[in-house]
Amino acid sequence: MTNFVAAKDGTQIYYRDFGKGRPIVFSHGWPLNADAWDGQMQFLANAGFRVIAHDRRGHGRSDQPATGYDMDTFADDLAAVIDALELEDAILVGHSMGGGEVVRYITRHGTGRVSKLVLLGAITPLMGATAGNVDGVPIEVADGVRKAVLDNRSQLFLDFPDVFFGMNQEGADKNEGWRMAFWQQGMSGALHAQYASIEQFWATDFREEMKAISLPVLIVHGSGDYIVPMETTAKRAAEILPNATLKVYEGAAHGFPVTHRDRLNADLVEFSSH
Repeated sequence: MTNFVAAKDGTQIYYRDFGKGRPIVFSHGWPLNADAWDGQMQFLANAGFRVIAHDRRGHGRSDQPATGYDMDTFADDLAAVIDALELEDAILVGHSMGGGEVVRYITRHGTGRVSKLVLLGAITPLMGATAGNVDGVPIEVADGVRKAVLDNRSQLFLDFPDVFFGMNQEGADKNEGWRMAFWQQGMSGALHAQYASIEQFWATDFREEMKAISLPVLIVHGSGDYIVPMETTAKRAAEILPNATLKVYEGAAHGFPVTHRDRLNADLVEFSSH
């Protein structure tokens, strides 16, 4: 069995699928791939769930086409995986940029196959400081990331884990395994795909479409997240979504699915078991 699904434009999307039980589908953040979910997938499979994670187009083991790096296409690629596997009663979990991807999947493809949603450190409802969201992340930050990708993305992916995992915080452990995994995943993707994706996670506005999502939603965010600040993302998402629960991990950085793995896994089991 080959773990690839053809998207609408023929792009081959890689996915990982194992375990038995209620399906939990994971969408990773930038610039990573399905390996970002290693800390969740085996645990949840052992706990009686079926777990699925894909590599976004242009990332990891998926094809790296010239085009298609927009939220609509990302959502359609996710739909191709979900439909091909004929999933029912699924729970969608999105981290960071992946949070936008799963929200757009719901508003674009409906809830016929999905019953719950989890947003982890997500960019929703709007990350960037654009019209009507002036206290979002400044454009200069996004431009700095774009420049770093173009100048020396290998060095960026060595340096970025410090803030991503909070290893730059006082008293924090320096975990070189986390850094190596981040670098490897980042370098397995295509530069043009990662560059194009920056605009998508910074500027995509989900505010209006999120009002119509009535599914139960678990929002988890770290109060020490300096990449996707909680005040202008998670807290506003909790206000917009009619059936949302917000959990704050005090002091946690953006990469809390790794740094706070055990706590998150327990929260995912609890949310997914009803």
